[in-house]
Amino acid sequence: MPPKNYPNKAMQITDLNGYPIEVTDINEAIRITAQYMEYRHESKSFSEFDKRQKAYWLDIYKKLMGLNQLLNDPKK
Repeated sequence: MPPKNYPNKAMQITDLNGYPIEVTDINEAIRITAQYMEYRHESKSFSEFDKRQKAYWLDIYKKLMGLNQLLNDPKK
């Protein structure tokens, strides 16, 4: 259940490439992003790609967690 001060409109974060991402369900977005951070290819030939992907999803995760903190405690 969203916090009582949860906005009625969609929120937005910006990814590492400068693209806006609309967030309509912060808890679901955090859950999905946490899963994506753990994905890896079995083949080592994808290690550089996997590093870039992990950095991307970690950035998104941190932004979502910050947004969630603001929603739950707007005084900070």
